[in-house]
Amino acid sequence: MAFDNPLAAEIWTSKYRFAPDGGAGDQTVEQSWARVAAAVAEAEAPKARKPWRDRFLDALADFQFLPAGRIMAGAGTGRAVTLFNCFVMGTVPDNLSGIFEAVREAAVTMQQGGGVGMDFSTVRPSGAPVKGVGADASGPLSFMDVWDSMCRTILSAGQRRGAMMGCLRIDHPDIEAFIDAKRDPLRLRNFNVSVLVPDAFMEALQADGDWPLVFGGQTFRTVRARDLWNRLMQATYDVAEPGVIFVDRVNAQNNLAHCETISASNPCGEQMLPPYGACLLGSINLARLVPAPFQSGAALDEARLGELTRTAIRFLDNVIDVSRFPLEQQDAEAKAKRRLGLGVTGLADALVFCGVRYGTQEAAETTRRWLGVIKREAYRASAELAAEKGAFPLWDPAMLDTPNLRGLDEETRALIARNGLRNGCLTSIAPTGTTSLMAGNVSSGVEPVFAYAYTRKVLQKDGSKREEAVEDYALTVWKRLHGDAPPPEHAFVTAQTLTPADHLRMQAAAQEVIDSSISKTVNCPEDIAFDAFADVYVEGWKLGCKGLTTYRPNAVTGSVLSAVPAEAAKPPAPAGPPAELNLSPRPESLTGATYKIKWPDSPHAVYVTLNDVDGGDGPRPFEIFINSKNMEHYAWTLGLTRMISAVFRRGGDVSFVAEELKAVFDPRGGGWLNGRYVPSLLAAIGGVIERHLARDAAACVEHEHDEAVEVSAPAAAAGSKACCPRCGTPGLVRKEGCDTCFDCGYSKCG
Repeated sequence: MAFDNPLAAEIWTSKYRFAPDGGAGDQTVEQSWARVAAAVAEAEAPKARKPWRDRFLDALADFQFLPAGRIMAGAGTGRAVTLFNCFVMGTVPDNLSGIFEAVREAAVTMQQGGGVGMDFSTVRPSGAPVKGVGADASGPLSFMDVWDSMCRTILSAGQRRGAMMGCLRIDHPDIEAFIDAKRDPLRLRNFNVSVLVPDAFMEALQADGDWPLVFGGQTFRTVRARDLWNRLMQATYDVAEPGVIFVDRVNAQNNLAHCETISASNPCGEQMLPPYGACLLGSINLARLVPAPFQSGAALDEARLGELTRTAIRFLDNVIDVSRFPLEQQDAEAKAKRRLGLGVTGLADALVFCGVRYGTQEAAETTRRWLGVIKREAYRASAELAAEKGAFPLWDPAMLDTPNLRGLDEETRALIARNGLRNGCLTSIAPTGTTSLMAGNVSSGVEPVFAYAYTRKVLQKDGSKREEAVEDYALTVWKRLHGDAPPPEHAFVTAQTLTPADHLRMQAAAQEVIDSSISKTVNCPEDIAFDAFADVYVEGWKLGCKGLTTYRPNAVTGSVLSAVPAEAAKPPAPAGPPAELNLSPRPESLTGATYKIKWPDSPHAVYVTLNDVDGGDGPRPFEIFINSKNMEHYAWTLGLTRMISAVFRRGGDVSFVAEELKAVFDPRGGGWLNGRYVPSLLAAIGGVIERHLARDAAACVEHEHDEAVEVSAPAAAAGSKACCPRCGTPGLVRKEGCDTCFDCGYSKCG
């Protein structure tokens, strides 16, 4: 089949096409579907494999059912990767050897393609005594820095980009430092962070009471609940994190509460999981299920929705048996509970097709009805699978009294009572990121459409760029049917026109019929007043949400992509001379800054000098000098000086220099600098370059260049836009916990 737009084809080629050396593999997306369907059908009895392979292929065709990216990329390839997208790691021990074993397990999991979440509440607070060694603890944030460095290294090793969620209870003595951690624009960049909030805190907040900060049964301090909450909301307003997880509600509504306790989520928040928990993900594309879009009485085909749901449940259940697992504990946990996460994508587009405005009460009721069909058919399919293949090992008839199962109709409950369930949990709504782009740029998950049309720049082989128009799937369909006629404004709503209440209404409606959780971002305009923003999380709690995250454009994470009208494609510009011949001449004098690094194992400090030139809009780095009295460093510091200076003089985006250096690990071990673990001296130099680039970025916006010799990281420029780390284009879209670049298709969750 032909893709709906060039971006969809590029996403398939770069992320999901199997193209091994030798020219074999997938030549078309149909071959990708056939590969995946055949691999998943291998879990069936030999005689049943062909019929189920055909049925799986029918569901995958035309992007009706979208398995998560790990399944699309890995199934049937023979590669040593997991087909599970999300994991929560084991309980983090409160001792050094256990902590670093946990780091190793997380590294192994991410190396095979899984995103990970961790609860750091089990690590003693900063300053607490470490008995037996006469030292004070450094606290959970210092160890999160270790995870962050590890994640950066794993993503540099050729696998998918790392994604992590770090959680901390709101009663942990280090909670205030945790809340403020991501105000530092250079810290914990590979983490999403969420605060675990129990009902007792929300009650103290409502009563304007005090709140104890405790660890190991000892109260370290007592704070006013309102003051702590205001601090959290101010951080969220300023830097878009932390999010919150209402952990008591998560456990109270968990189907598997009889055999597990949850204290963390996967990186994007749709799967709250126990220690070593793992979950498969897949989404039904609602945008493909409206047979007569934009017509009077247009409606979603609920019969086809039910059929796809039943096929998808069997498909995902089979994946459990054909997947690899990074750790034995994850294998055992997944097979004991057989947890699934079936959700949807294209919700906003499907609403547009039916003439329903996203965010309204009508949209909430429609969403609840559609997801109710999925819930009913998913539980029926799982009960029938249990009759055929056996219930999951930890099935307990008492599960019929859990909130999710109590809400089922009597016929479905009777079927479950008779057969049990094949799967402990069945539904969640994940971010669909690049899979929704591949499906024709349908709206992602349950999010509204960000922009219906924008211009994408495509890099050519000669270094030039051409522009091409990219459209949301709903607009593409409208143009097919109605040409240049203007689309109806009532239904064509975008994220920029919604209020926080609109977002919460949609999330709460979906949560009513989803048994796990939902990855959704409450997008807020940059100019929203803090008073209007401050109660978003409280309102979400009152509406029954399990977790919440917000995004407001800010100085640290940047602003979202600016949607501009698509322009006609332009012919490539003539190629210029080779870049290596365009080294800028050095002016007679330059200004800059010198940074001092005192590396633990070196008797002499290393001094890093970075000099800038005026780049028109502000300073940019021109040269670097690395000096030390330690002659052991002479050869490689001279080499770095010459090489990095040459890169700087060529111009362009040079942020990759810092990233590459920061990913270098010293096999002899790293060191602690300013309370953070740095994996090597080269990584420390990379950190200096990164801080200097951030200082220059701030000066670019302020149109000034102040000389300073500061080792601390400057705040990012107010109003600046986050740049894509792949193509350098400013303006990443932040939604569902993921950053997405509409220029090159880059996507990173975490």
